[in-house]
Amino acid sequence: MANLRIKLVKSLNGRLESHIATAQSLGLHKIGNETVQPDNPQTRGKIAKIGYLLQVTEE
Repeated sequence: MANLRIKLVKSLNGRLESHIATAQSLGLHKIGNETVQPDNPQTRGKIAKIGYLLQVTEE
């Protein structure tokens, strides 16, 4: 199964609490943090919710 490299490129300051919680559930806490997550429906849903804050590449 493929993996996704997810990088936080915009600040979490002033965002909705649910969007901050989603970023933190992905392991992203500050700008520049990167994480590798499995490519599954749960991860895709999180990306869809806060995609405007992220840069996503497939591995």
